[in-house]
Amino acid sequence: MRFLHTADWHIGKQLHDYPLVTEQWDAFAQLVKIAQVQHVDAIVIAGDVYDRSMPSAQAVTMVNQMMRRLNLDLGYPLLVISGNHDSAERLGVGRSWFKDQHFYLNTQLSQAFTPVMIKDTQFFLLPYFTPHDARQYFHDDTLKTMAQAMQRIVAQMQAQFVDGAHHVLVSHFFASGSTRTAAETALEVGGLAAVPLDIMDCFDYVALGHLHNYQALHYPRMRYSGSLLKLSVAEAPQQKGVWIVDTDPMQMHFEPLQPLNDIKVLTGSFVELTTQPPVLPNDAFVDIELTDQQPIPDLMNRLRQTFPHQRLVAVHRQHGLQKLQPLDHHVTQHLSPVALLAQFYDDVMQQPLTKAQQTLAIHSLEQMQKEK
Repeated sequence: MRFLHTADWHIGKQLHDYPLVTEQWDAFAQLVKIAQVQHVDAIVIAGDVYDRSMPSAQAVTMVNQMMRRLNLDLGYPLLVISGNHDSAERLGVGRSWFKDQHFYLNTQLSQAFTPVMIKDTQFFLLPYFTPHDARQYFHDDTLKTMAQAMQRIVAQMQAQFVDGAHHVLVSHFFASGSTRTAAETALEVGGLAAVPLDIMDCFDYVALGHLHNYQALHYPRMRYSGSLLKLSVAEAPQQKGVWIVDTDPMQMHFEPLQPLNDIKVLTGSFVELTTQPPVLPNDAFVDIELTDQQPIPDLMNRLRQTFPHQRLVAVHRQHGLQKLQPLDHHVTQHLSPVALLAQFYDDVMQQPLTKAQQTLAIHSLEQMQKEK
């Protein structure tokens, strides 16, 4: 058989307060087209369907529409598990009748030991779990680590293997030997240790979710699909897409997705970026790394004026802000308030007050004196 492996949709995600609804619908449309062109027999979604455990009403509606499109309209069997960002209870609502439509959704460890058979392949759907979940399920307090839990879980799954069939594990965790970004590390729940790779060697293919880079793991017949979208600036260089997996012979190839609105990382001085700004597509997400160290007045507003048709997500300093040196003179107490302001402004901004700023300061001072 042939199936499509995807994960980490993170529906409801925002990129620095910018909603990604339009971008997620576009990526989903590309996924649908790939599934149709590749004539897949099923679609695997390896966790983190939602971005948070309590998704918004808009996110829930969006997921429902996507699942309906794939399963009811197009007739694809769906093999779905919950990830660490999903709420098992909320995602699993309706599970009891989903299977009548060949929609197989596992959100509890206890459900992982009943395989789903499609054509020549047994799918074991193992949702995100913790060692505590394994201790409770097996009634075994010696299961302290993810490695110990996975050994017990895989052994019980192997007991269900059908001779002559192919065996696929769908799960959501950090596999030993994978590489991950700092953002993904920060999102990890519970600080779980990595799962050793050789524990899963009995499977013909392991479809993983959790890490957003499809190249995070290089191991025979074991892959992360990566996310459908670039969900952080750290992911800007990454190619996104889905895996197409064939079982006989067992082989896989990656199908790329093209971002509707890409993340553009710009590096340069403030003067360079504002006097000769690069030409960027409308609605692109822009992350700026400034080489300047000196303070820049009204920085964000001036950058937004330079890039009025793009979405400015963040501004960083490549070398940090310069530290202000202690004043090398004593401030006299006999200066007028406006003169004191002018001296302070010159010390901090390394430039004098303009005539307009002086006029504004004088006017404001007169207004305050009248109010008193």
